[in-house]
Amino acid sequence: MAAQQAADAVKDGVQAVADGVQSLTTGDNSANAPEAGKLLDEVTGEYISKTELKKRQKQREKEKIKAEKEATRKPPPPPKRKAGGEQEDESQLNPNQYFEIRSRAIKRMKETQSPNPYPHKFHVNYDLGNLEKEYGHLKKGDLVRDKQISIGCRIYNIRTAGENLRFYEVAVDGAETQIMATNLENTSSVSFGDQHDHLRRGDIIGVVGFPGKTSPKREDNPGELSIFAQEVKLLAPCLHQIPSEHYGFKDQEERYRNRHLDLIMNKSTVETFKARAKITRYIRNYFDNNGFYELETPMLLKSAGGATARPFWTEHNELKMTLALRIATELPLKQLVVGGIHKVYELGRQFRNEGIDLTHNPEFSTCEYYEAFADVYDVMNRTEDLVEGLVKYVCGSLETTFTTQTGETYNVNWAKPWKRVEMIPALEEACGEKFPPGDQMHTQETNDFLKRMLEKTGVECTPPMTNARMLDKLVGEFIEEKCINPTFITGHPQMMSPLAKYHRSNPGLCERFEAFVCKKEIVNAYTELNDPFDQRLRFEEQARQKAQGDDEAQVLDEGFLTALEYGLPPTGGWGMGIDRMVMFLTNNYSIKEVLTFPFMKDEVQQPRKVTAAEEVGVEPAPVQEVGHH
Repeated sequence: MAAQQAADAVKDGVQAVADGVQSLTTGDNSANAPEAGKLLDEVTGEYISKTELKKRQKQREKEKIKAEKEATRKPPPPPKRKAGGEQEDESQLNPNQYFEIRSRAIKRMKETQSPNPYPHKFHVNYDLGNLEKEYGHLKKGDLVRDKQISIGCRIYNIRTAGENLRFYEVAVDGAETQIMATNLENTSSVSFGDQHDHLRRGDIIGVVGFPGKTSPKREDNPGELSIFAQEVKLLAPCLHQIPSEHYGFKDQEERYRNRHLDLIMNKSTVETFKARAKITRYIRNYFDNNGFYELETPMLLKSAGGATARPFWTEHNELKMTLALRIATELPLKQLVVGGIHKVYELGRQFRNEGIDLTHNPEFSTCEYYEAFADVYDVMNRTEDLVEGLVKYVCGSLETTFTTQTGETYNVNWAKPWKRVEMIPALEEACGEKFPPGDQMHTQETNDFLKRMLEKTGVECTPPMTNARMLDKLVGEFIEEKCINPTFITGHPQMMSPLAKYHRSNPGLCERFEAFVCKKEIVNAYTELNDPFDQRLRFEEQARQKAQGDDEAQVLDEGFLTALEYGLPPTGGWGMGIDRMVMFLTNNYSIKEVLTFPFMKDEVQQPRKVTAAEEVGVEPAPVQEVGHH
């Protein structure tokens, strides 16, 4: 027993020494000592005061609650994109990339109908062209909320200012305005973002809103007349990038081949075709108001006559017939006069298989009219009357400006009376020699004389060198070049004019005039030849010229000669080149500018472009075959 007690004492002494060493190495053991008033912190194993323990427990409870909240909280949303950022990103794409992305986006809209990108109808109740006239007086910040405007238009530019504000620069029929769309004014059941986020430049949209003037913060900014949108609806998306406003769409070749894009991007092109429509409308109204009837004549003929030109030929498969596209409407219109329609005209297309240049296109428009009991002098008066009124109607003035390809500017006065120039006396003055008399103009002696005149004056004439062609070259060099203001060239030899009546006082000449402006012909007119015997001789002379190699000479038309045998009353008439009139009145030196779709040479073969349907995998719907009707 004593031994055991001694062993325990030794053990306690060893423990005490160990505790002393521990105290020396840790520096303080007060926290672990179970002193009076101290409580054990079970987390750390320390003995601490009651106050400190409560403090720690409260802190731990707070941290526990915070951790539970963190565990149950939803992840933060992705950072918001800047409004308009997607459009800015798309502007960096090349055209093929943009087309692919846009096509797929529209396909998704078609599938979800959210929205339907190709709706059937949108009600329009306002002409945007009247906006400035009716509301241009508004002051800064003025709004006309009681006037609801509904327009369809194309987007040309988009500006964003935050999530709830869009500005659209739009246009329709040449009229332009700004659309201001704010979430505050939105009255549609569709959210603001869903209405606007999918819109791009080039899209056609429908807008419902009211007119007003914006109220910018800057005092010196008067505000901009706008339509404040209450609802915006996509009507037809544009799948392609349209050219930027900075660079525009100016390449002539591309403009002519892509006239739709030319019209979208270039307001001047729209104005040219509007002027063309006004010109044809005025001409039709003039003749209608003067008792003329507009009738249509065939475009497909067994032989093409009525003008000196080379025709296009085609085949009728069923009848196994070779047919020509018409080069003029003169002969059938005269047959109508024979039949008793004494005032007749036709405004339509002609086709000539000839070269293409700044003033010629294989397919072009003319107006021809014929009036019984009139002669070339009546036709002159009617020409001056019609054209003077036409210029005043289209241009607002009788003085116009025309600029040539080389930059030369002509100031044209269209007021009547027009200057008259006799052909042969003017050529005699220019060449310094007396010309053969009119009744000798068809002879071989005259042919030799004209060749000598060409050599003397340095004027070139390509074969065949017929009397008519050589004389025409001299006229072009010495008379036409001086015709800036409207001028009548008269006194043509009969051999140049197979359909004109002989001159009543000058043998060998005929009663004919050509009207020239800015050195170009706009009208060709006659006292019409109504003698079937004389007409047959003229046609035979044309056949002789054709035999010499002039494939533009007219052919003998037996049907027309037979009609003349029933009696054509004394008649005057002319043909006018509509395209050239449009060129002069819109100041365009190229005929391609005034034709909606000018004839173009084949493009160099490019790799075939992928269509929108192919891009997104759309299959064509089956269509039941419909028979010919």
